[in-house]
Amino acid sequence: MSRASITVENVSKHYETDSGVQHALSGVDLSIEDGEFVSIVGPSGCGKTTLLRLIAGLESPTSGRILVNGEMVTGPGPDRGLVFQAATLYPWRTVAENVRFALEVDDTSSAAADRRVQTLLQMVGLTDRAAAYPDELSGGMAKRVGIARALAPDPEILLLDEPFSDLDVATRESLQADLLSLWRDLGKTVVLVTHTVGEAVRLSDRVLVIQGQPGQVGTDLDVDIDRPRDPQTDSFKPYVNAIRRTIRADARTDQPTTQPVHTDHP
Repeated sequence: MSRASITVENVSKHYETDSGVQHALSGVDLSIEDGEFVSIVGPSGCGKTTLLRLIAGLESPTSGRILVNGEMVTGPGPDRGLVFQAATLYPWRTVAENVRFALEVDDTSSAAADRRVQTLLQMVGLTDRAAAYPDELSGGMAKRVGIARALAPDPEILLLDEPFSDLDVATRESLQADLLSLWRDLGKTVVLVTHTVGEAVRLSDRVLVIQGQPGQVGTDLDVDIDRPRDPQTDSFKPYVNAIRRTIRADARTDQPTTQPVHTDHP
């Protein structure tokens, strides 16, 4: 039996603001198994990114706890790689140097770091751009560098916060396919926050829908479709439609001022 790679136990998160207390999450419970690909969707402002940041250790729960492989999360760690919505590359470093950064912090030997960077650049298709600087890259290339940099320390878990949201459809679909290949080849546990329902269904073993305000896991849906998945097939569409209905109903009843997730592209 697979071990639980990520366990979230009765987690709530509150923020103190000038206007009072903002309740982002309340009583969140979930378990993500080792090697699973799980997506988190829900209306804007429901707490998706907050939950991801809590798992990453960038923030601490107000109450409850988060465990990674049985150990309580108390801060960031090399077992979790994080890819942000913005590429956040260092503009003064080349592609190879950006990927190498985490290895330098970790005191990896120069020879080992060189081998690791070469391997990762090959995996994300950027070997020929190793000496380029971020301002010479397309948006898709910059995202690939961000993924390679997150994978450099060989984390067990890859956390992605809407990494493809600002890309055109063709580039996004290409990167989705590449991400699936990396997941299959490396055996990582992947948690993806996305606004796009079709993306979640295309990529994931499970889709978690954050509902309510404060947010909770209202729906936990297994996606039982063989990969690769075609958004135009009859087996794909019922999953997308079910998730959309759940989100739209929740936005009407609980969060009338939030914007719904984007559902126009897979």
